[in-house]
Amino acid sequence: MGIFEPFRAIGYITTGVPFSVQRLGTETFVTVSVGKAFQVYNCAKLTLVIVSPQLPHKIRALACYRDFTFVAYATHIAVFKRAHQVALWTRHSAKVNSLFVFGDYVISVDVDGNLFIWGFKVVDESNVPVGHILLGDKFIPTCMMHPDTYLNKVLIGSQEGGLQLWNVSTKKMLYEFKGWGSSVTSCVSSPALDVVAIGCADGKIHVHNIRYDEEVVTFVHSMRGAVTSLSFSTDGQPLLASGGSSGVISIWNLEKRKLQSVVREAHDSSIISLHFFANEPVLMSSSADNSIKIWVFDTTDGDPRLLRFRSGHSAPPLCIRFYANGRHILSAGQDRAFRLFSVIQDQQSRELSQRHVSKRAKKLRVKEEELKLKPVIAFDCAEIRERDWCNVVTCHMDTAQAYVWRLQNFVIGEHILRPCPENPTPVKACTISACGNFAIIGTASGWIERFNLQSGISRGRYLDVSERGSCAHESEVVGVACDSTNTQMISAGYHGDVKVWDFKGCALKSRWEVGCSLVKIVYHRLNGLLATVADDFIIRLYDAVALRMVRKFEGHTDRITDLCFSEDGKWLLSSSMDGTLRIWDVILARQIDAVLVDVSITALSLSPNMDVLATTHVDQNGVYLWVNQSMFSGASNIDSYASGKEVVNVKLPSLSSVEGSNVENEDTDKPTVNQSISNKVYTFPAFSQQIPDLVTLSLLPKSQWQSLINLDIIKVRNKPIEPPKKPEKAPFFLPSVPSLSGEILFKPSEPVDGEDIKPDKAESDKRKLDIPAIQFLELLQSSSETKNFSAFTEYIKGLSPSNLDLELRMFQIIDEDEDEEELVNRPEFISIELLLDYFIHEISCRNNFEFIQAVTRLFLKIHGETIRCNSKLQDKARKLLDIQSAVWQRVDKLFQSARCMVTFLSNSQF
Repeated sequence: MGIFEPFRAIGYITTGVPFSVQRLGTETFVTVSVGKAFQVYNCAKLTLVIVSPQLPHKIRALACYRDFTFVAYATHIAVFKRAHQVALWTRHSAKVNSLFVFGDYVISVDVDGNLFIWGFKVVDESNVPVGHILLGDKFIPTCMMHPDTYLNKVLIGSQEGGLQLWNVSTKKMLYEFKGWGSSVTSCVSSPALDVVAIGCADGKIHVHNIRYDEEVVTFVHSMRGAVTSLSFSTDGQPLLASGGSSGVISIWNLEKRKLQSVVREAHDSSIISLHFFANEPVLMSSSADNSIKIWVFDTTDGDPRLLRFRSGHSAPPLCIRFYANGRHILSAGQDRAFRLFSVIQDQQSRELSQRHVSKRAKKLRVKEEELKLKPVIAFDCAEIRERDWCNVVTCHMDTAQAYVWRLQNFVIGEHILRPCPENPTPVKACTISACGNFAIIGTASGWIERFNLQSGISRGRYLDVSERGSCAHESEVVGVACDSTNTQMISAGYHGDVKVWDFKGCALKSRWEVGCSLVKIVYHRLNGLLATVADDFIIRLYDAVALRMVRKFEGHTDRITDLCFSEDGKWLLSSSMDGTLRIWDVILARQIDAVLVDVSITALSLSPNMDVLATTHVDQNGVYLWVNQSMFSGASNIDSYASGKEVVNVKLPSLSSVEGSNVENEDTDKPTVNQSISNKVYTFPAFSQQIPDLVTLSLLPKSQWQSLINLDIIKVRNKPIEPPKKPEKAPFFLPSVPSLSGEILFKPSEPVDGEDIKPDKAESDKRKLDIPAIQFLELLQSSSETKNFSAFTEYIKGLSPSNLDLELRMFQIIDEDEDEEELVNRPEFISIELLLDYFIHEISCRNNFEFIQAVTRLFLKIHGETIRCNSKLQDKARKLLDIQSAVWQRVDKLFQSARCMVTFLSNSQF
């Protein structure tokens, strides 16, 4: 266990597994694979509905039927009802290649040609298939489909090019099609009877009549590559959509038997699935580029138009940074995309526009990738001027200029920053000043220049006359930074020279040598510390004002990939290619935590509130979030869960924060902590080490304990204006009495004339107490015996204000004219005495202070008269008053001290 625990992964939309579409009522849902889990989207707006728990291996095939989802991974098939696994089928000895829902059965086929038939109407753990078919050694299945109106029959395509028609009921092969000498990659049934479309690896599409084994028409892809997916339109238009391995979607007109339109650059990778919605001119496509797109055919020329889409990075991100107080993450990837991810709502995630790339690509007849900017290698952002002008600057791979972006409009800016135009070299480092007005750019030739972000005009060059060529550094600039007051600028060169400049005058003030080649620098503006990373895997911290090294951290055994300061400057986080994430305490000058992950971290960023850590990893297209335990647990000492010098193995975060989560309404989706620490979040444990003279609050919502104080006012306000009217004719029912638990208690039958029934007094008292009151009393008695009231406190904290009021009133003594000896022996009196002992104990321990104060006030309001009339209870009440006064005087003294100090400082003039 470490400081940061796995939370969830964002940015994953789909992978290279075909999706499964189903219609429930009036809505259509699509189930997609995302590695070791699956997600369900509502196709109306592509909103996320369900996220499954993590599976042991990557998903190989998917199939859906109503609430059931069938997932094939390795040699197993998991059956889910919504997000909960209900069965596991394990009869396959080879990897399962495809799944197909066939009526009340599921057909699974593995790579060895074993076909199993499973019944799922009655799902149990019997794990026995209904039937088994062996397709043969020379027949490697690739795809499967059911021809319409062909009862109990499936058509299976093979890698060898042939197809077989099987009756799964009799387990007999009915016919074998010779094929066309090329591997069958996809097959789909058409709206016309007996006609199917078959896609092959050679790029040909064969529309075939399987009843007569005759060719109807053949289409050939103009682009190279295999046919990976097919779909027929069912809205009356004679259209066939085909997807290829080159990312192109082709639309074929079946009546005219020719190509109608081509969607070039529909996806950046191979098309995995295509699906026409039933009776709608809408086509959905998915690709291995981590995107789902929906196209609508509503144009006059018949070409499809992009209606909506969800996408993430199609290549691993290189740089990330938290933005908007931790609500968003800026991410730049190797796919030339600059994205903004929302930590709270996935629907708000989007790619920043590079201004009409698609239109320009169509006009110039080139690929969009050729017009996009090269991958971002470094960027910086400032939120202070977001509404005024561009507030993000980016450096791109092998590019001699820097670009600015305006996040308010999610678009690239109008200015391009070109440092040293007479000798252009690639830009390597950038930063934005604390005021948000200036951007400082460093190049590979050692040139550093300052630009105004509003106008894009150069406002100064930093030159060291002692360097050759009159540049800032003799070597490549690896990092630039400026302080919070715009008084000095710090730069570092690859050869290990760090220089401090006058920000406005651009004059060199001081310099020092690290002694080895530098790779990266990170500057913390609040404490003035500069962290440097060298090629000797050592992190050095320098005081930029005193110009000396103050800390040195060693421990990484491979190249350090990224550094990050916490917002308060007390922690320094570092990641390395050795797979470790280390947290260093800057004040104590030691390592306080270290975790080892399976895949090395390439970039990291800690949110301003220090509650969430974001990381990117080698060959992973998503952004992984880790939650800070110290923000959600009651432990006051961080050493209680930090590993110190020990390195702890940790798995990467899964796709969902809670295993098998339902996201019924994404608009109210808020980040929740990992299930492993959810108990700590919601049970609010007491602090292990309480600070003397301070009180501990209950962390309950303010409304819960305030309602106890104002319960009478709330009852008066909620009282109905008119009393309920008695029905004219009441229906026949058995006489019953109301109870707090909601259970029906029937009235006892009336005594027979002349029969005198006197129930036992103990039985009568027991009948007075309802089931919740008995539980309340039992918990109170057991806690009083053990002197441990934590369980009782948690119980009453879980009650609503009205229920707690009823519980306390159950022990109210109405007959106060009884003798004192009889009164003392009554269970209500004993309960009041135990409650006074409970209040004395809790107030003396200073636990749940505000909640106990509210409960005590309500208790005295109900039972105050009983306490006043009994000497034994008066003694306990007097003891409660003394303890209450002593505790409150200590707290009030601290309040007055703080108030005096604030008043003094607010009236002072500096």
